[in-house]
Amino acid sequence: MIIKTPIPKIDIERPSPDLIKRLEGIGSAMASGELRKLGIKASVLDGIKSFTPGKTVVGPAITLQYLPKREDQYPEGEYRDPESQVHRHALYHAQDGDIIVVDGRGEISSGVFGDMMLTYLKGRGGLGVIIDGGIRDYGGAKELGLGLWLKGVTPYGHTQTVQFPFAYNVPIDCAGTLVIPGDIMIADDDGAVVVPRQLAEQLAEAGGEHAEWEEFTRIKLSEGGDLRKYYPLSEEGRAEYEEWKKTNS
Repeated sequence: MIIKTPIPKIDIERPSPDLIKRLEGIGSAMASGELRKLGIKASVLDGIKSFTPGKTVVGPAITLQYLPKREDQYPEGEYRDPESQVHRHALYHAQDGDIIVVDGRGEISSGVFGDMMLTYLKGRGGLGVIIDGGIRDYGGAKELGLGLWLKGVTPYGHTQTVQFPFAYNVPIDCAGTLVIPGDIMIADDDGAVVVPRQLAEQLAEAGGEHAEWEEFTRIKLSEGGDLRKYYPLSEEGRAEYEEWKKTNS
């Protein structure tokens, strides 16, 4: 007998479009470094890689938690009692700019989503998925235009082996890093980083300044400038940067 409990409707608090736009100029590498300065030592979702090279996303996290499979808690069969499948309810809440972040327990023997579910996410305006685990139907999924950050891909369905989706929009452990619903994710070719909501504004400010001086430094280094002077900025290099800002900001 399957023990059923109602699946609650749980939404997230989303950041302003302006804040997201400001964070879009900050890559995952810069974000992780600046977050460390703000006191967050573990912001990188280690071991999760981009399966859509060149794709970058910034947006709030809708979280999904998997747990070890137990037969009294979940029906056998992919299409049996679909509305009891918690991963569907996570997708129901997706809006423009959202990212689904999944604690898949590092299992790539479970395809958390396939191309049908991901097509639905795309249609709702979602930006992509970040999964400590895998998906299936990768051939079709990679053509959808979503960002895919994964441990791997698999032919298996979402509950075919050892785990099942248990809850959504709860705090999760994704690849050893805490992700709270509504936290902002930054993901690109280097990997995925979680930005605590309460630090997003500070990161946007610090990262904007960092990105600006890196642009100046990149120009100078491409022209043959001295690495010791421009990276990091020496006192002399910073004086040049401040002058450059007056005409280029």
